[in-house]
Amino acid sequence: MVYVRQEKLPNLKEYKYSGVDHSLLSRYVLKPFYTHVAIKCFPMSMAPNLITVTGFSFVAVNLLTLLWYNPTLDQDCPPWVYASWAIGLFLYQTFDAIDGSQARRTHQSGPLGELFDHSIDAVNTSFEVLIFAASQNLGMGWKTVMTLFGALLTFYVQTWDEYHTKTLTLGFISGPVEGIIILVFVYAFTAIKGGASFWQQSMFETVGIPHYAFIPNYIYQLPFNEWYMVQGGSVLVLNTVQSAMSVIKTRRARGDKSRGALLGLVPFFVTWTLIPAYLYLNPEILHHHLVPFVFFAGLVNAYSVGQIITAHLVKLDFPYGNVLVLPIAYGVFDSLGPFLQKHIGVGWPSALGEDTYQVAYVFCMLGMAIGVYGSFVIDVIVTICDYLDIWCLTIKHPWSEEAETRKSK
Repeated sequence: MVYVRQEKLPNLKEYKYSGVDHSLLSRYVLKPFYTHVAIKCFPMSMAPNLITVTGFSFVAVNLLTLLWYNPTLDQDCPPWVYASWAIGLFLYQTFDAIDGSQARRTHQSGPLGELFDHSIDAVNTSFEVLIFAASQNLGMGWKTVMTLFGALLTFYVQTWDEYHTKTLTLGFISGPVEGIIILVFVYAFTAIKGGASFWQQSMFETVGIPHYAFIPNYIYQLPFNEWYMVQGGSVLVLNTVQSAMSVIKTRRARGDKSRGALLGLVPFFVTWTLIPAYLYLNPEILHHHLVPFVFFAGLVNAYSVGQIITAHLVKLDFPYGNVLVLPIAYGVFDSLGPFLQKHIGVGWPSALGEDTYQVAYVFCMLGMAIGVYGSFVIDVIVTICDYLDIWCLTIKHPWSEEAETRKSK
């Protein structure tokens, strides 16, 4: 399948990165660290995309330790495992931030870097959801699903915002900056406390807040991990509203209608109508095989985000379709028949059943998602590299000040 037509490729040369970061933590702490310390650890011969891949490898190692020590997401791990998650995530964030600086200092900035960076980040999002769930002992259930929803919506909305405003905007509190730093401290503190069971205690009681009469008992008994989800949900709503207002303001300034832009959020919510429906109809998947399903749901979102970024780079219409939604839609349809038959007496038989074949179907969906997303990434990267005469993971044309001076003369 061809994702970028030849007549659209010249738009790549018009691409110019635009980003705004309002984070105070980034401005006064992280960026000085990246600029004066971290960037000096990388040679000028190292390609920016190679830095991105190297950073992602730390998260991949974290995921492997998770699958080895806590595949059910509800068991305490050895303290060093949580410490390694903190170190791995911090290194991932550092490498992810450094790749842009490396691109600028080696004069390798371009559209491929943004696509590559977003593609890696999209996959990392679902990985980090599982690691966070394991760090809180959330287990396989609706809490982990809600966490996945929040993380994927944040990434989708951010990309949707960038497509319409042509600028990557990070607010005063954002997932890529404050969100990751909070997770680093959460993992490190979990290691200090000796396990994720600590987060299942009542937060008010643990910190010594008396049980006053005006505090409802269910609020007083809320554990740390649920308070964290409340905080994350509040930030999610705030960032989503801010992005929507930014898109509406930008489009109105250009004389465009804002309703068309808001329709870009529909594909995500259609997908996330089907996902909880499927899990509700198949509790075996929800409570016993959620990990491969999370991988699948993450790739569905990654494919949508990848198409949006590609459309942004080559100036295509907003992509509303996602072929990976079809298997989950069929899964809902197949499981809905027996459910209706049981509750209202009218339905149809399931072709997949409830147990073995349903689990196999989840892995089939995951395999399809890997194939579709993998072919998309490879096709677009190869197309861009061929057109711009560059390499992906190495520097094909090293920048030379003398050579540039001769060209200008």
